[in-house]
Amino acid sequence: MNVFAELATVLAGLGLAVALLLLNAWRAWLFLFPASVRVEPEAPGDQMELPSELEPLAARLLALGFAALGSHEEKPRLRRATRSYDFAHPGERVFATLHLSPEGLPRLYFLTPLVSGGFVITAGYKRAAIDIPGLYRSGGLEEAPPERLLRAHLKRLEGLQPGGEFTWEGRVETGRSWYRGLGQKEIRRQNLAGVLWTVAAVAILASAFLGGKPPGG
Repeated sequence: MNVFAELATVLAGLGLAVALLLLNAWRAWLFLFPASVRVEPEAPGDQMELPSELEPLAARLLALGFAALGSHEEKPRLRRATRSYDFAHPGERVFATLHLSPEGLPRLYFLTPLVSGGFVITAGYKRAAIDIPGLYRSGGLEEAPPERLLRAHLKRLEGLQPGGEFTWEGRVETGRSWYRGLGQKEIRRQNLAGVLWTVAAVAILASAFLGGKPPGG
């Protein structure tokens, strides 16, 4: 292999490593430090501006008896914040949260904190099924309408005692508690691949700069 071809190969490898690092470093950080995600209030219910894609779902939530609480942002390190729009049904003891997926698709999930310190989460999209008796139930019903999703959530709450305040402040604190506690295992499962790709990228860079054979050597 001539020197130019070898140099091109090395540069291509370095470019790939840098691209992998940029894409996955934030996931590796999230895997290692899930509690580092900042959950902050953004705008109260009478001031939050829903994206047009979420307006039909919001209307159906209001028809079900939910009231708008406000919006909040969740920001992992090394990543832009994502914005969520929160509603609550104090009578049923349920939060509803709307947000857009990375692909721009509307998403809805219901959330209830428990007196035990646990949570029940029912999403209208694919979500890993987790059941820790008396403490944590999480799962999804893909493309289920809000009415059916709410019925499923209430069914899953049977035998459990909801806790906390169903206010905007209560919703923000519930999000923080999830990242500090039971949500960490789920976050690590979701971001394990990011750790592996980050390690691979660092290994490529280390090999190139510390142990690589110089072109033409």
